[in-house]
Amino acid sequence: MQISGIQTDVTLGDRAANLRRMKATVAREVEQSSRLIVFPECFTTGYCFDSLEEAIAVAESVDGESVSTAVEICSKHDCFTVFGILERDGDRLFNTSVLVGPNGLIGSYRKIHLPYLGVDRFTTPGDRPFEVFEADGVRIGMLICYDGGFPEASRVLALKGADVVVLPTNWPPGAEYMSTFSVNCRAMENGIYFAAVNRVGTERGFSFIGRSRICDTVGATMDAADNTQEAVVRGTVDVAVAREKRIVRVPGKHVIDRMADRRPDMYGPICEPHSLLRPGRDEPA
Repeated sequence: MQISGIQTDVTLGDRAANLRRMKATVAREVEQSSRLIVFPECFTTGYCFDSLEEAIAVAESVDGESVSTAVEICSKHDCFTVFGILERDGDRLFNTSVLVGPNGLIGSYRKIHLPYLGVDRFTTPGDRPFEVFEADGVRIGMLICYDGGFPEASRVLALKGADVVVLPTNWPPGAEYMSTFSVNCRAMENGIYFAAVNRVGTERGFSFIGRSRICDTVGATMDAADNTQEAVVRGTVDVAVAREKRIVRVPGKHVIDRMADRRPDMYGPICEPHSLLRPGRDEPA
């Protein structure tokens, strides 16, 4: 499966304009032989909202206009897409990524790790376990932005059988090294493909850095957009390679298997609650 990562600007609060951008982009990338087209975090809404009330006014359910429009697009072009929305569930707001195909919504993921930034100051932490979904025989895991800095998240998806993890993101200044190093590391340490798709442009004083990247199962960069301009990155997922975790470098002398060689019995501290304050959330007013 060829993947296209769409490094694009987004219009804050204008779902119709962003969906028009999706429609044109998907048609173009299918002509380039891509089957999975990935857009950034909060693609349909933008990110830099200043209050819960402002953000929830443009949020929608996962069966709302954005997903129904994406289904129509994917049905027309026989493809799949991943993109970010703001999901409204009752009085709760989630930063959500959805996987859509020709026959409808395949799956969704609610962002679990929330930075004190943009709309994530007002969203509810994801309340569902990490999950792997299948599209055209490829097992796809979804994370969102800040999740990529927590290696446990990618590892859980790899253990659940993901061939590729897609990371729609809104990296601001300060995240340059996340792109430069961590994307490759997440791919290498799990033996999976990893596609990080960032946005560009400026919203309310934040200029997004681009630097989208797709890496293969050994951590090599397949394609990257090392700039802040609109761009497309592409890479091809080979499921046979992603599912072969045992790497024989020298028969009988050098074998690597990062799944079989794990020591979960030694990892207890990872799951212990921390005692640090979360800036902006837990500290005294």
